[in-house]
Amino acid sequence: MTLQAEPQKPRRKLLALLPLVIFLLLAGIFLMQLLSGRDVAVVPSALIGETAPETKLPPLEGVSLPGLESSAFAGKVTLVNVFASWCAPCREEHPVLMALSQDKRFSIAGLNYKDKSENARRFLGDLGNPYSAIGTDDAGRTAIDWGVYGVPETFVIGKDGKIAFKHTGPITVQSAQTVLLPEIEKALAAPAR
Repeated sequence: MTLQAEPQKPRRKLLALLPLVIFLLLAGIFLMQLLSGRDVAVVPSALIGETAPETKLPPLEGVSLPGLESSAFAGKVTLVNVFASWCAPCREEHPVLMALSQDKRFSIAGLNYKDKSENARRFLGDLGNPYSAIGTDDAGRTAIDWGVYGVPETFVIGKDGKIAFKHTGPITVQSAQTVLLPEIEKALAAPAR
């Protein structure tokens, strides 16, 4: 009498169902994200509520403005806008920054990211300059300290020198009205501490 091994049919069936089970699990996770109501375009920042990173960037050559220094944030609300001349979305948001710069209750400082000085000057010469200070970050190291994912990004710094809000991507008229300006108003209303 010869012994034959029993075919392992139940095990094969389970292995055949494994990709389906994995797919259903992933689909469930994505469905939960969609139904959560959370804006998946919002990139969280670990720096919200923290003191702005120690920053001392040299000024943009050929422009009569100071560089970007974190010590200048004390006692006032400041927007720090990370921009570059080579960044197409930066061009899209620039008219909105120009309009925001008319509000003298806060200042806008620029962090020129991995850009050539002559290109940044041309960019500002063509589109206007909304900034009261511009620091150049040729190597991009300071942007890393700020947790920048890409340009453009804009930070609201409160009177206490802490990061109150981070806007990732270009500021549009709609996002300025519905998101950024309310965050600026909160920062303006908060005590300096």
